[in-house]
Amino acid sequence: MRRGVRFVPLALLGAVAVELAVFVLVGRAVGFGVAVLLVFAVSLLGLVLLRREGMRAWRGFRAAAQAGQPPGRQVTDGLVGLLGSLLLAVPGLVTGVAGLLLLIPPVRALARAGVQRGAERRVSSMVAGDLFGPRRVRVRRGAPQPESPPGPAAEQPVVVDEGRAIEGEIVER
Repeated sequence: MRRGVRFVPLALLGAVAVELAVFVLVGRAVGFGVAVLLVFAVSLLGLVLLRREGMRAWRGFRAAAQAGQPPGRQVTDGLVGLLGSLLLAVPGLVTGVAGLLLLIPPVRALARAGVQRGAERRVSSMVAGDLFGPRRVRVRRGAPQPESPPGPAAEQPVVVDEGRAIEGEIVER
């Protein structure tokens, strides 16, 4: 079992405490009834968006699969949209704000890039290529560098940049 998993119950307890504190603060500022209505409205919006984002993710995945393209980008975008909608659907003001942030296109793009990087780190290069397509690799040409001692650093060539980029595949040996 991973070391971080044992802290999940503590993190959930902390999240509930923060949600309650924010709810009390908002309730004092605008009134208890308005705060309750706000939480219900945000949760209802999350449920509506959950269905819409789920259908959007499924259509994107199917379109990529039918076009013969790697579905990774559509899948990660769909996952981020579903997470944002799910956070909106969970009753709470802090989770609602976090969910709304994940649905804003620039924040969503950043989250999608983070999810993609995390997925690429956890799977082999071949699986990542199948999911996200060939990676764009910058090829640097120039004067050869001095020989380095044998080891992991010796396997990676070091050359000078000419500013040209080609599309390529990363192949594990």
